[in-house]
Amino acid sequence: MAICTVYTTHSLNSTCSISTPTKTNLGFHQRQVFFYSTSKKTSRRGSANSSEITCSVESKTVVIGLAADSGCGKSTFMRRLTSVFGGAAEPPKGGNPDSNTLISDMTTVICLDDYHSLDRTGRKEKGVTALDPRANNFDLMYEQVKALKEGIAVDKPIYNHVTGLLDPPELIKPPKILVIEGLHPMYDPRVRELLDFSIYLDISNEVKFAWKIQRDMAERGHSLESIKASIETRKPDFDTYIDPQKQYADAVIEVLPTQLIPDDNEGKVLRVRLIMKEGVKFFSPVYLFDEGSTISWIPCGRKLTCSYPGIKFIYGPDTYFDNEVSVLEMDGQFDRLDELVYVESHLSNLSTKFYGEVTQQMLKHADFPGSSNGTGLFQTIIGLKIRDLYEQITSSQAAVSLEATKA
Repeated sequence: MAICTVYTTHSLNSTCSISTPTKTNLGFHQRQVFFYSTSKKTSRRGSANSSEITCSVESKTVVIGLAADSGCGKSTFMRRLTSVFGGAAEPPKGGNPDSNTLISDMTTVICLDDYHSLDRTGRKEKGVTALDPRANNFDLMYEQVKALKEGIAVDKPIYNHVTGLLDPPELIKPPKILVIEGLHPMYDPRVRELLDFSIYLDISNEVKFAWKIQRDMAERGHSLESIKASIETRKPDFDTYIDPQKQYADAVIEVLPTQLIPDDNEGKVLRVRLIMKEGVKFFSPVYLFDEGSTISWIPCGRKLTCSYPGIKFIYGPDTYFDNEVSVLEMDGQFDRLDELVYVESHLSNLSTKFYGEVTQQMLKHADFPGSSNGTGLFQTIIGLKIRDLYEQITSSQAAVSLEATKA
Protein backbone atom coordinates (compact mmCIF):
# COMPACT_ATOMS: atom_id res chain seq x y z
CA MET A 1 0.00 0.00 0.00
CA ALA A 2 1.39 3.40 -0.98
CA ILE A 3 0.92 6.63 0.97
CA CYS A 4 0.06 9.99 -0.61
CA THR A 5 0.20 13.40 1.02
CA VAL A 6 -1.73 16.40 -0.34
CA TYR A 7 -1.29 20.03 0.75
CA THR A 8 -4.15 22.56 0.59
CA THR A 9 -4.49 26.23 1.41
CA HIS A 10 -7.53 25.82 3.66
CA SER A 11 -8.19 23.90 6.81
CA LEU A 12 -10.38 20.85 6.25
CA ASN A 13 -12.29 18.63 8.60
CA SER A 14 -13.45 15.58 6.60
CA THR A 15 -12.47 11.96 6.30
CA CYS A 16 -10.32 10.15 3.70
CA SER A 17 -12.38 7.12 2.87
CA ILE A 18 -14.18 5.22 0.16
CA SER A 19 -17.93 5.51 0.00
CA THR A 20 -20.31 2.60 -0.21
CA PRO A 21 -19.97 1.20 -3.76
CA THR A 22 -22.84 1.79 -6.15
CA LYS A 23 -23.61 -0.83 -8.75
CA THR A 24 -23.54 0.09 -12.43
CA ASN A 25 -25.19 -1.60 -15.37
CA LEU A 26 -21.82 -3.06 -16.42
CA GLY A 27 -21.70 -5.30 -13.37
CA PHE A 28 -19.09 -3.40 -11.38
CA HIS A 29 -19.13 -0.89 -8.56
CA GLN A 30 -18.20 2.78 -8.57
CA ARG A 31 -16.30 4.35 -5.68
CA GLN A 32 -15.89 7.91 -4.46
CA VAL A 33 -12.90 9.12 -2.45
CA PHE A 34 -13.12 11.80 0.25
CA PHE A 35 -10.02 13.39 1.79
CA TYR A 36 -9.39 14.78 5.23
CA SER A 37 -6.59 16.67 6.97
CA THR A 38 -4.55 14.98 9.63
CA SER A 39 -2.45 17.98 10.62
CA LYS A 40 -2.15 21.72 10.13
CA LYS A 41 0.99 23.41 8.84
CA THR A 42 1.95 26.86 10.04
CA SER A 43 2.82 29.50 7.44
CA ARG A 44 5.82 31.79 7.65
CA ARG A 45 3.58 34.45 9.25
CA GLY A 46 2.70 32.05 12.04
CA SER A 47 -0.92 31.37 11.08
CA ALA A 48 -2.28 27.89 10.53
CA ASN A 49 -3.69 28.57 7.10
CA SER A 50 -2.71 25.41 5.26
CA SER A 51 -3.67 21.81 5.79
CA GLU A 52 -1.87 18.53 5.18
CA ILE A 53 -4.09 15.73 3.91
CA THR A 54 -2.74 12.22 4.22
CA CYS A 55 -4.50 9.21 2.78
CA SER A 56 -3.60 5.68 1.78
CA VAL A 57 -3.71 4.58 -1.84
CA GLU A 58 -4.04 0.89 -2.54
CA SER A 59 -1.75 -0.56 -5.18
CA LYS A 60 -3.45 -1.85 -8.28
CA THR A 61 -4.31 -5.52 -8.39
CA VAL A 62 -1.68 -7.66 -10.11
CA VAL A 63 -3.33 -9.77 -12.82
CA ILE A 64 -2.03 -13.18 -13.90
CA GLY A 65 -3.40 -15.12 -16.88
CA LEU A 66 -3.31 -18.91 -17.19
CA ALA A 67 -4.45 -20.50 -20.45
CA ALA A 68 -4.98 -24.17 -21.23
CA ASP A 69 -7.48 -26.57 -22.70
CA SER A 70 -9.96 -28.38 -20.48
CA GLY A 71 -8.43 -31.17 -18.40
CA CYS A 72 -4.85 -29.92 -18.70
CA GLY A 73 -4.04 -29.38 -15.04
CA LYS A 74 -5.12 -25.75 -14.45
CA SER A 75 -6.77 -26.62 -11.13
CA THR A 76 -3.64 -28.33 -9.79
CA PHE A 77 -1.50 -25.41 -10.92
CA MET A 78 -3.83 -22.99 -9.13
CA ARG A 79 -3.53 -24.92 -5.88
CA ARG A 80 0.26 -24.84 -6.11
CA LEU A 81 0.25 -21.14 -6.93
CA THR A 82 -2.09 -20.02 -4.16
CA SER A 83 -0.16 -22.16 -1.67
CA VAL A 84 2.98 -20.10 -2.35
CA PHE A 85 1.15 -17.02 -1.04
CA GLY A 86 -0.24 -18.79 2.02
CA GLY A 87 -3.77 -19.57 3.12
CA ALA A 88 -6.09 -22.19 1.73
CA ALA A 89 -7.92 -21.27 -1.49
CA GLU A 90 -11.66 -21.76 -0.95
CA PRO A 91 -14.95 -20.79 -2.66
CA PRO A 92 -16.54 -17.53 -1.48
CA LYS A 93 -18.06 -18.10 1.95
CA GLY A 94 -21.83 -18.11 2.09
CA GLY A 95 -22.13 -17.97 -1.68
CA ASN A 96 -23.14 -20.34 -4.44
CA PRO A 97 -21.76 -23.82 -3.59
CA ASP A 98 -21.16 -24.34 -7.33
CA SER A 99 -19.02 -21.21 -7.64
CA ASN A 100 -15.83 -21.66 -9.66
CA THR A 101 -14.02 -18.88 -7.80
CA LEU A 102 -11.27 -19.61 -5.29
CA ILE A 103 -10.23 -17.03 -2.69
CA SER A 104 -7.21 -17.13 -0.36
CA ASP A 105 -5.44 -14.53 1.79
CA MET A 106 -3.86 -12.73 -1.17
CA THR A 107 -5.29 -14.30 -4.31
CA THR A 108 -8.60 -14.63 -6.10
CA VAL A 109 -8.82 -17.16 -8.92
CA ILE A 110 -11.55 -16.60 -11.50
CA CYS A 111 -12.53 -19.30 -13.97
CA LEU A 112 -13.20 -17.72 -17.35
CA ASP A 113 -15.92 -20.30 -18.03
CA ASP A 114 -18.03 -17.85 -16.02
CA TYR A 115 -18.04 -15.57 -19.05
CA HIS A 116 -19.81 -18.08 -21.27
CA SER A 117 -22.62 -16.19 -22.99
CA LEU A 118 -24.37 -19.45 -23.87
CA ASP A 119 -25.29 -22.23 -21.49
CA ARG A 120 -24.84 -25.88 -22.41
CA THR A 121 -28.21 -26.09 -24.16
CA GLY A 122 -27.62 -22.83 -26.00
CA ARG A 123 -24.27 -24.04 -27.34
CA LYS A 124 -25.86 -27.27 -28.50
CA GLU A 125 -28.66 -25.43 -30.28
CA LYS A 126 -26.23 -23.11 -32.07
CA GLY A 127 -23.76 -25.89 -32.83
CA VAL A 128 -20.78 -24.26 -31.13
CA THR A 129 -18.36 -25.41 -28.44
CA ALA A 130 -17.29 -23.46 -25.36
CA LEU A 131 -14.00 -22.78 -27.14
CA ASP A 132 -15.72 -20.74 -29.84
CA PRO A 133 -15.57 -16.97 -29.14
CA ARG A 134 -19.26 -16.74 -30.08
CA ALA A 135 -20.06 -18.66 -26.90
CA ASN A 136 -18.26 -16.15 -24.67
CA ASN A 137 -18.81 -12.56 -23.56
CA PHE A 138 -15.38 -10.95 -24.05
CA ASP A 139 -16.70 -7.42 -23.55
CA LEU A 140 -17.89 -8.24 -20.04
CA MET A 141 -14.68 -10.18 -19.31
CA TYR A 142 -12.57 -7.18 -20.28
CA GLU A 143 -14.69 -4.65 -18.36
CA GLN A 144 -14.69 -6.71 -15.17
CA VAL A 145 -11.00 -7.66 -15.20
CA LYS A 146 -10.16 -4.00 -15.84
CA ALA A 147 -12.41 -2.92 -12.97
CA LEU A 148 -10.83 -5.39 -10.56
CA LYS A 149 -7.35 -4.30 -11.60
CA GLU A 150 -8.35 -0.73 -10.78
CA GLY A 151 -9.72 -1.69 -7.36
CA ILE A 152 -13.43 -1.84 -8.17
CA ALA A 153 -15.64 -4.74 -7.07
CA VAL A 154 -17.71 -6.55 -9.70
CA ASP A 155 -20.75 -8.79 -9.87
CA LYS A 156 -19.29 -11.68 -11.85
CA PRO A 157 -21.55 -14.26 -13.51
CA ILE A 158 -21.27 -17.95 -12.63
CA TYR A 159 -21.29 -20.83 -15.08
CA ASN A 160 -22.55 -23.93 -13.31
CA HIS A 161 -20.54 -26.94 -14.53
CA VAL A 162 -22.98 -29.34 -12.87
CA THR A 163 -26.18 -28.08 -14.49
CA GLY A 164 -24.64 -26.42 -17.54
CA LEU A 165 -26.66 -23.28 -16.76
CA LEU A 166 -25.69 -19.66 -16.04
CA ASP A 167 -26.33 -18.96 -12.34
CA PRO A 168 -26.92 -15.53 -10.71
CA PRO A 169 -23.72 -13.46 -10.30
CA GLU A 170 -21.47 -13.26 -7.25
CA LEU A 171 -19.69 -10.25 -5.77
CA ILE A 172 -15.91 -10.31 -6.32
CA LYS A 173 -13.81 -7.77 -4.45
CA PRO A 174 -10.41 -6.62 -5.78
CA PRO A 175 -7.67 -8.92 -4.42
CA LYS A 176 -3.95 -8.28 -4.24
CA ILE A 177 -3.45 -10.89 -6.96
CA LEU A 178 -6.12 -11.83 -9.49
CA VAL A 179 -5.62 -15.00 -11.51
CA ILE A 180 -7.85 -15.48 -14.55
CA GLU A 181 -7.66 -19.07 -15.71
CA GLY A 182 -9.41 -20.83 -18.54
CA LEU A 183 -9.63 -21.16 -22.29
CA HIS A 184 -9.27 -17.54 -23.39
CA PRO A 185 -7.20 -15.31 -21.05
CA MET A 186 -4.95 -14.20 -23.93
CA TYR A 187 -7.44 -14.34 -26.80
CA ASP A 188 -8.76 -10.78 -26.54
CA PRO A 189 -5.96 -8.19 -27.02
CA ARG A 190 -7.72 -5.85 -24.57
CA VAL A 191 -7.51 -8.47 -21.82
CA ARG A 192 -3.92 -9.34 -22.77
CA GLU A 193 -2.94 -5.73 -22.10
CA LEU A 194 -4.24 -6.04 -18.54
CA LEU A 195 -2.05 -9.05 -17.71
CA ASP A 196 1.09 -8.54 -15.66
CA PHE A 197 2.23 -12.09 -16.43
CA SER A 198 0.85 -14.94 -18.52
CA ILE A 199 1.31 -18.71 -18.58
CA TYR A 200 0.22 -21.34 -21.09
CA LEU A 201 -0.04 -25.05 -20.27
CA ASP A 202 0.74 -26.85 -23.52
CA ILE A 203 -0.14 -30.52 -23.21
CA SER A 204 0.55 -32.86 -26.13
CA ASN A 205 -2.43 -34.73 -27.58
CA GLU A 206 -1.24 -38.08 -26.20
CA VAL A 207 -0.82 -36.80 -22.66
CA LYS A 208 -3.98 -34.68 -22.80
CA PHE A 209 -6.07 -37.69 -23.74
CA ALA A 210 -4.73 -39.74 -20.82
CA TRP A 211 -5.34 -36.89 -18.35
CA LYS A 212 -8.84 -36.16 -19.61
CA ILE A 213 -9.83 -39.81 -19.33
CA GLN A 214 -8.58 -39.93 -15.76
CA ARG A 215 -10.43 -36.74 -14.75
CA ASP A 216 -13.70 -37.09 -16.64
CA MET A 217 -14.19 -40.80 -16.00
CA ALA A 218 -13.15 -40.78 -12.36
CA GLU A 219 -14.51 -37.40 -11.25
CA ARG A 220 -17.37 -36.60 -13.63
CA GLY A 221 -18.66 -40.06 -14.54
CA HIS A 222 -18.23 -39.68 -18.30
CA SER A 223 -17.83 -42.73 -20.52
CA LEU A 224 -14.71 -43.39 -22.60
CA GLU A 225 -16.74 -43.02 -25.81
CA SER A 226 -18.11 -39.62 -24.77
CA ILE A 227 -14.64 -38.39 -23.85
CA LYS A 228 -13.23 -39.42 -27.22
CA ALA A 229 -16.16 -37.76 -29.01
CA SER A 230 -15.70 -34.58 -26.96
CA ILE A 231 -12.00 -34.36 -27.82
CA GLU A 232 -12.63 -34.85 -31.54
CA THR A 233 -15.44 -32.29 -31.52
CA ARG A 234 -13.34 -29.69 -29.73
CA LYS A 235 -10.07 -30.19 -31.62
CA PRO A 236 -10.75 -27.86 -34.59
CA ASP A 237 -11.79 -25.03 -32.26
CA PHE A 238 -8.83 -25.73 -29.96
CA ASP A 239 -6.41 -25.45 -32.87
CA THR A 240 -8.09 -22.25 -34.06
CA TYR A 241 -8.83 -20.33 -30.86
CA ILE A 242 -6.89 -21.78 -27.90
CA ASP A 243 -3.53 -23.09 -29.07
CA PRO A 244 -2.43 -19.82 -30.80
CA GLN A 245 -2.53 -18.04 -27.43
CA LYS A 246 0.76 -19.65 -26.40
CA GLN A 247 2.65 -17.23 -28.64
CA TYR A 248 1.68 -14.43 -26.24
CA ALA A 249 2.63 -16.26 -23.03
CA ASP A 250 5.54 -15.14 -20.87
CA ALA A 251 6.06 -18.75 -19.78
CA VAL A 252 4.94 -22.02 -21.36
CA ILE A 253 4.94 -25.40 -19.62
CA GLU A 254 5.04 -27.98 -22.40
CA VAL A 255 4.25 -31.60 -21.51
CA LEU A 256 5.37 -34.30 -23.94
CA PRO A 257 5.94 -38.07 -24.02
CA THR A 258 9.34 -39.18 -22.76
CA GLN A 259 12.35 -39.55 -25.05
CA LEU A 260 14.12 -41.81 -22.56
CA ILE A 261 12.05 -44.86 -23.55
CA PRO A 262 12.04 -45.64 -27.30
CA ASP A 263 8.53 -45.93 -28.79
CA ASP A 264 6.88 -45.43 -25.39
CA ASN A 265 3.08 -45.65 -25.63
CA GLU A 266 2.10 -45.77 -21.95
CA GLY A 267 2.53 -42.06 -21.22
CA LYS A 268 3.47 -42.61 -17.59
CA VAL A 269 6.89 -41.00 -17.94
CA LEU A 270 6.84 -37.41 -19.17
CA ARG A 271 9.22 -34.91 -20.75
CA VAL A 272 8.39 -31.41 -19.55
CA ARG A 273 9.81 -28.16 -20.94
CA LEU A 274 9.66 -24.77 -19.20
CA ILE A 275 9.88 -22.13 -21.94
CA MET A 276 10.62 -18.68 -20.48
CA LYS A 277 10.47 -15.50 -22.57
CA GLU A 278 13.44 -13.17 -22.26
CA GLY A 279 13.03 -9.46 -21.56
CA VAL A 280 9.80 -9.68 -19.54
CA LYS A 281 9.62 -6.93 -16.93
CA PHE A 282 10.05 -8.16 -13.35
CA PHE A 283 10.77 -11.72 -14.56
CA SER A 284 14.18 -13.37 -14.92
CA PRO A 285 14.30 -16.92 -16.36
CA VAL A 286 15.57 -19.81 -14.29
CA TYR A 287 18.83 -21.36 -15.48
CA LEU A 288 20.88 -24.51 -14.92
CA PHE A 289 24.57 -24.14 -13.96
CA ASP A 290 25.55 -21.32 -16.35
CA GLU A 291 23.09 -18.73 -17.70
CA GLY A 292 22.89 -18.70 -21.48
CA SER A 293 24.89 -21.90 -21.98
CA THR A 294 23.58 -25.09 -23.59
CA ILE A 295 23.75 -27.91 -21.07
CA SER A 296 22.70 -31.56 -20.87
CA TRP A 297 22.82 -33.01 -17.36
CA ILE A 298 22.10 -36.46 -15.93
CA PRO A 299 22.02 -36.12 -12.12
CA CYS A 300 24.24 -38.35 -10.04
CA GLY A 301 22.49 -41.64 -9.27
CA ARG A 302 23.96 -41.73 -5.78
CA LYS A 303 22.38 -38.37 -4.89
CA LEU A 304 19.01 -38.68 -6.61
CA THR A 305 16.92 -41.85 -6.48
CA CYS A 306 15.06 -42.52 -9.70
CA SER A 307 13.92 -45.75 -11.30
CA TYR A 308 14.19 -46.69 -14.97
CA PRO A 309 14.58 -44.84 -17.30
CA GLY A 310 16.27 -42.25 -15.05
CA ILE A 311 16.23 -38.45 -15.27
CA LYS A 312 17.78 -36.05 -17.73
CA PHE A 313 17.85 -32.24 -17.71
CA ILE A 314 18.53 -29.95 -20.66
CA TYR A 315 18.93 -26.17 -20.56
CA GLY A 316 19.74 -23.55 -23.15
CA PRO A 317 18.66 -20.57 -25.24
CA ASP A 318 16.17 -20.96 -28.09
CA THR A 319 13.53 -19.09 -30.12
CA TYR A 320 9.79 -19.55 -29.72
CA PHE A 321 7.36 -17.76 -32.07
CA ASP A 322 10.22 -15.40 -33.00
CA ASN A 323 10.84 -14.57 -29.33
CA GLU A 324 14.14 -15.21 -27.55
CA VAL A 325 13.56 -17.72 -24.77
CA SER A 326 15.40 -19.83 -22.24
CA VAL A 327 14.29 -23.46 -22.02
CA LEU A 328 14.68 -25.79 -19.05
CA GLU A 329 13.66 -29.39 -19.70
CA MET A 330 13.23 -32.41 -17.44
CA ASP A 331 12.63 -35.92 -18.75
CA GLY A 332 11.86 -38.71 -16.27
CA GLN A 333 10.57 -38.73 -12.71
CA PHE A 334 11.72 -38.63 -9.10
CA ASP A 335 11.26 -41.49 -6.67
CA ARG A 336 12.00 -39.45 -3.53
CA LEU A 337 10.92 -35.81 -3.32
CA ASP A 338 13.11 -35.11 -0.30
CA GLU A 339 16.13 -35.59 -2.57
CA LEU A 340 14.91 -32.87 -4.92
CA VAL A 341 17.00 -30.33 -3.02
CA TYR A 342 20.01 -31.78 -4.88
CA VAL A 343 18.50 -30.66 -8.20
CA GLU A 344 17.31 -27.38 -6.69
CA SER A 345 20.87 -26.52 -5.60
CA HIS A 346 21.99 -26.58 -9.26
CA LEU A 347 19.26 -24.18 -10.44
CA SER A 348 19.59 -20.39 -10.23
CA ASN A 349 17.14 -17.46 -10.36
CA LEU A 350 14.50 -19.51 -8.53
CA SER A 351 13.24 -16.50 -6.52
CA THR A 352 13.16 -18.58 -3.36
CA LYS A 353 13.20 -17.02 0.11
CA PHE A 354 15.47 -19.69 1.57
CA TYR A 355 17.53 -22.70 0.54
CA GLY A 356 15.30 -25.67 -0.22
CA GLU A 357 12.02 -23.76 -0.60
CA VAL A 358 11.19 -25.44 -3.93
CA THR A 359 11.65 -28.85 -2.31
CA GLN A 360 9.55 -27.79 0.68
CA GLN A 361 6.70 -26.70 -1.59
CA MET A 362 6.87 -29.96 -3.54
CA LEU A 363 6.81 -32.03 -0.35
CA LYS A 364 3.86 -30.01 0.95
CA HIS A 365 1.82 -31.16 -2.04
CA ALA A 366 3.35 -34.56 -2.67
CA ASP A 367 -0.11 -35.99 -3.37
CA PHE A 368 -0.82 -33.52 -6.20
CA PRO A 369 -0.72 -34.87 -9.77
CA GLY A 370 2.67 -34.37 -11.39
CA SER A 371 4.63 -34.11 -8.15
CA SER A 372 7.11 -36.76 -9.27
CA ASN A 373 7.94 -35.13 -12.60
CA GLY A 374 8.62 -31.83 -14.32
CA THR A 375 4.99 -30.65 -14.31
CA GLY A 376 4.93 -30.23 -10.54
CA LEU A 377 8.49 -28.93 -10.40
CA PHE A 378 7.99 -26.25 -13.03
CA GLN A 379 4.55 -25.23 -11.74
CA THR A 380 6.12 -24.70 -8.32
CA ILE A 381 8.98 -22.68 -9.79
CA ILE A 382 6.57 -20.46 -11.75
CA GLY A 383 4.53 -19.94 -8.58
CA LEU A 384 7.63 -18.66 -6.79
CA LYS A 385 8.51 -16.44 -9.76
CA ILE A 386 5.00 -14.92 -9.67
CA ARG A 387 5.43 -14.16 -5.97
CA ASP A 388 8.67 -12.38 -6.77
CA LEU A 389 7.02 -10.53 -9.66
CA TYR A 390 4.19 -9.39 -7.36
CA GLU A 391 6.67 -8.08 -4.79
CA GLN A 392 8.62 -6.19 -7.45
CA ILE A 393 5.48 -4.65 -8.96
CA THR A 394 4.12 -3.49 -5.61
CA SER A 395 7.52 -2.05 -4.63
CA SER A 396 7.65 -0.22 -7.95
CA GLN A 397 4.13 1.17 -7.46
CA ALA A 398 5.03 2.37 -3.96
CA ALA A 399 8.16 4.08 -5.30
CA VAL A 400 6.15 5.86 -8.01
CA SER A 401 3.59 7.06 -5.44
CA LEU A 402 6.39 8.34 -3.20
CA GLU A 403 7.95 10.28 -6.06
CA ALA A 404 4.54 11.73 -6.92
CA THR A 405 4.14 13.08 -3.39
CA LYS A 406 7.58 14.71 -3.55
CA ALA A 407 6.63 16.42 -6.80
